[in-house]
Amino acid sequence: MTCDDLKLLIDFNYWARDRLIDAMATISTEQFVRPLSSSFGSVRDTVAHICAAEHIWIQRLKGQKPDGSPNSNELPDVEALRTFWTNSEYQMRETIEQLGPRLVEFQLKYQDLRGHGQSDSLWQVLHHMVNHGTYHRGQITTMLRQLGGLPPQSMDLLVFYREFNSRR
Repeated sequence: MTCDDLKLLIDFNYWARDRLIDAMATISTEQFVRPLSSSFGSVRDTVAHICAAEHIWIQRLKGQKPDGSPNSNELPDVEALRTFWTNSEYQMRETIEQLGPRLVEFQLKYQDLRGHGQSDSLWQVLHHMVNHGTYHRGQITTMLRQLGGLPPQSMDLLVFYREFNSRR
């Protein structure tokens, strides 16, 4: 695992995020907040959960104790979501750049949400965060179909790698 590998993983995360946001932008605000049967109450609630989890990890990476994560009401529509998530991306990338080469070996020590002390390799935390987002992006894709919307363009990791390699 190299620093560049981890940065590429983060690139994938936000590439997939952009595809998801583009798809969500095609549904109405009413559809965005409409209650559905899923892990969370709506498309908005599900995407707010992804944002909240990333927000928590970013705060931990900065050495901060997570404060109140954004809730669904702070994301009334897709444009508010886009603004929030773009800011989170900036913070994530800035923090990763500050860690520099230490990124690969960095041990993140923090308290989990139950107050228990944890220590995890940062590369494993980043894999977890991206995997968590992937899981919920899949749920949102299903929800978009249930609402009669179109699914996002493929968010498969291999599609990302192909696009990345074609730009090199």
